[in-house]
Amino acid sequence: MAAPISQPDADGRSGARAGYCATSRSFRSLRQPVPLPPPDAPLSFPAFAFSLLQQSRAPPLLIPAGPALLDAATGEAVSFPAFLSRVRAIAGALRSRVRVCHGDVAFVLSPARLDVPVLYFALLSIGAVVSPANPALTAAEVSRLVSLSGANVAFAVSSTAAKLPAGLPTVLVDSPDFRSLLEDGQGEELALDTVVVRQSETAAIQYSSGTTGLVKAVALPHRFFIAMVAGSHALQAKPRKDHERTLLGAPMFHSMGFFLAMKGVALGETTVVMTDAAVRAGIRGLVEAAERYAVTEMTASPPVVMGMTKERCRLTALQRIICGGAPLPTAAHDRFQRRFPHVDLCMGYGSTEGGGISRMISWDECSHTGSAGRVSENVEVRIVDHITGEPLSVGQQGELRVRGPSIMTGYVGDDEANATAFDSEGWLKTGDLCYIDHDGFLFVVDRLKELIKYKAYQVPPAELEIVLQSLPEIVDAAVMPYPHEEAGQIPMALVVKQSGSKLTEAEIMDIVAKQVAPYKKIRKVVFVDSIPKSPAGKILRRELANQLQLCPVSRL
Repeated sequence: MAAPISQPDADGRSGARAGYCATSRSFRSLRQPVPLPPPDAPLSFPAFAFSLLQQSRAPPLLIPAGPALLDAATGEAVSFPAFLSRVRAIAGALRSRVRVCHGDVAFVLSPARLDVPVLYFALLSIGAVVSPANPALTAAEVSRLVSLSGANVAFAVSSTAAKLPAGLPTVLVDSPDFRSLLEDGQGEELALDTVVVRQSETAAIQYSSGTTGLVKAVALPHRFFIAMVAGSHALQAKPRKDHERTLLGAPMFHSMGFFLAMKGVALGETTVVMTDAAVRAGIRGLVEAAERYAVTEMTASPPVVMGMTKERCRLTALQRIICGGAPLPTAAHDRFQRRFPHVDLCMGYGSTEGGGISRMISWDECSHTGSAGRVSENVEVRIVDHITGEPLSVGQQGELRVRGPSIMTGYVGDDEANATAFDSEGWLKTGDLCYIDHDGFLFVVDRLKELIKYKAYQVPPAELEIVLQSLPEIVDAAVMPYPHEEAGQIPMALVVKQSGSKLTEAEIMDIVAKQVAPYKKIRKVVFVDSIPKSPAGKILRRELANQLQLCPVSRL
C-alpha cells in the first residue's frame, strides 16, 4: 500500500496528470469546477435543494412523480409533493407552537424514520441548527453532547427521550402531538419565504473525535451542504429517472447518512430508508431491501460489502455501491467484483470536518483497487511532511490537508482545538497519512496518531492489516503497538482465525515478514475471537488493549 518516493517528471507531465501544481505546491481536483452561488447571497440549504429539484425535471414534471422516501421494512412511501408540504407545515408549527427560533440548536435523538429527513429540512429552512446523535448512546454520553452543542430543544422518540437531560424541552416525533404539527403549521407556509438564512450560518452540528480521541462538536455551515450537493448534481449526465432509487444504509445521524438523506431530495431520487425493523435484519435485510425495491445505488460500509458476497441474491438493478468509512481489503474487493461484476464499487474518503474529499465516479476509476478515488470537485489538497510541514509532491507520503467550500467552520466552543485543526494558511489538517499517485488517485495509508514507532521507523497498522486480512485462514485482524524496552514499540497482531485453522503465531509472522520491509514485521501475535469495530467498520483501537487481558501473547 505504501507509495514510492518520487518527483514529477522534468517536464511536469506527471504532476499535471495527478493534479499537482508546482506553484501552489498543492493538488487540485481533476474534475471540472462546479459553479456555486455567490457566498454572500442569502440562501439556506433547503432553498437551494428545492431549486435543484425543480431544475432536474423537465416541464410539466417540476416535481418527480416517484416517492421521495420509502420505508424499507413496511413499504410506506412519502411522495415529493407530500414531503414539501410536510416540511412547510412542520416548519411553520415549529415557529408558532414549539417556539423554535432562528439560531436555536435542535438536538435530534432518533433512529431512522421517514419523519427524520422532513424534520431536518424543516429546521434548516427556519434557520435552526440540526444536531443529530446516535440513539444508542448512554444518558451520560447524550448529556455530554447536549452540553457541547448548546442545544436548547430536542427531538426524540419514546425509547430515547429518557436519555436527555432533565429540563431540555423535548418533542417526541413518534407522538400524536408531532403528527398534529402537520396540520397546525399550514397557516405559516407563506411566512417561511421571509426567513433570511445566510450560507455562512451553521446548519448542523455533528460529532467527531477530530485528530485526537476526545469528542468535539463540529459546526457545518449551509454552504458546506450546498457545495457538496452541487457537486453531486453536476455529475448527473442527464436528469434522473423516477425509477432511480438509493438505499440508505448509513445511519441518518452519521455525517454520510445525514448528507445523503438531504442529497436524495435535492436530486429527485427515491431514498429507501433502513428503518429500525429493517436494520435488525442485518446484512440480509439490507440485501432483501435492495432486491425488493430494485435500488440502483446503495451505501455500505466495508463489513457490509464483505458480507454481501455471502448472500444469495441477484441485485440486477444495482449499478453502484458507495463505500467508505474504513479500508476495504483488496481480497474483499476482488471477491465482491467476482460476485457482482455489473456493480461499480465506488470507494470514497471524507470526514465530518472536511466533507467528501475524494471519491470514485466511474467504472474506470473503480478499477483502481486500494485507492479512495480522485479529489472531489472544488476541493484542493496538500500533502505535507507531518514533522516539518513542508509540502510534498506526487507519490510522497505525508499528512493530508484540505481546503474548499465544504469545510467545517470549526469546533463549537473549543478555541484550543480550532487553533490546532487548521494551519497558518487555513488548510484543515486531517491527521491522515496519505499520498496521491501519478494518475491523481488518493491513497489513505493510516491515521498519523495510530502509527507504530518502531526504533526510528514509523509503521502504519493498516498496511499490515491488509496483508493479514488477505490470508485465506484469517477472518479478521488488527495491528497495535506493544511496548518494547529497546525498540520503543513493536507491531503486534490480533488475529481471528478461520474455524478449524491450525495456523500458528510463527507461521503468521513468517508470512508477513516475506511481504513487508524488515522494520514492519509483525513481532507478536495474539489469537482473539473478534476485533472490536464501529458500525462503519472502523477498528476501535482504544478497545484493542482489552483483548490482551484474556489472551496469552506469543514470544518474540
